[in-house]
Amino acid sequence: MTEHLVQARGLHTYYGASHILRGIDFHVGRGETIGLMGRNGMGKSTLLKSLMGLLRPKAGTVLVKGRDMVGRPSFEVAQLGVAYVPEGRGIFANLSVKENLVMAARAGTAGQRDWTYDRVLETFPRLKERLGHGGQQLSGGEQQMLTIGRALMTNPDVLILDEATEGLAPLVAREIWRICALIRASGISSVIVDKNWKQVTQVTDRNVILVKGEVVFEGTSAELCAQPQMLQQHLGV
Repeated sequence: MTEHLVQARGLHTYYGASHILRGIDFHVGRGETIGLMGRNGMGKSTLLKSLMGLLRPKAGTVLVKGRDMVGRPSFEVAQLGVAYVPEGRGIFANLSVKENLVMAARAGTAGQRDWTYDRVLETFPRLKERLGHGGQQLSGGEQQMLTIGRALMTNPDVLILDEATEGLAPLVAREIWRICALIRASGISSVIVDKNWKQVTQVTDRNVILVKGEVVFEGTSAELCAQPQMLQQHLGV
């Protein structure tokens, strides 16, 4: 049986009076790459924030490596090896590229230091050329690379990537997808949210589609691609 690094059971999360997540079950296995899909407003980001401790569910459990994390601060989730690349990136604009990376450097939960400063720069050659630039001087694509690189500097067991390529030029988006494939090959589990289902399914093992805060599909990439009706109905393609 696959070890679940992150698991949600019966999750109900609200924004004020709005009931967003409605009894969701979701899990991330060790070494597994998952695509989280659905149209805007269907609960994807809410689910990620609930997993990270940024939103507190009203009901249900969130387990990280078997520990119940509901009500725990998000830094404790991070300490258990879960790295989060939020929509909007969240880099430190007043720090240089080098400072953004170095401040995040630490060993992983098992003491692993697979992702070193040098390895991140080898993976993101564009960042290597801009080490002295401030975060606010970078393009959107460079900021996304920096945020992913900073997350990798924590040597995570799970990487959560919200809106991986939103607003990026096609050439830059292609680079982000290359990096997602590298992360998968490195053995890090990941959850990827992106509107481009064709690209997502090329790098994922399993995919979950949300509609109005409920799971309407869960299956392999091959199973999803074999159901054009499902894609048309829920992803509008």
